[in-house]
Amino acid sequence: MILQIIKMFDNLDIPIPNVVYSYDHAKQKEIYHYLLELTNNEQLKKAYMIAYDHLGTSFNIFKSNGYKDWKSKQC
Repeated sequence: MILQIIKMFDNLDIPIPNVVYSYDHAKQKEIYHYLLELTNNEQLKKAYMIAYDHLGTSFNIFKSNGYKDWKSKQC
């Protein structure tokens, strides 16, 4: 199961915070769908990359503005 999750995220070709791998499967799936959409939008992808690079290990996808915006549009 863990290898399947790692492969799933590796297909996105963007860095994934290590903490994501400790989340339950439902949260990982949600993050995957968010990042999948993100990879199709260059501007959002660039913002994610900057946040990831600048915040390092303190970067939290669930607290990011991009994720919050995406999540609000899912409901």
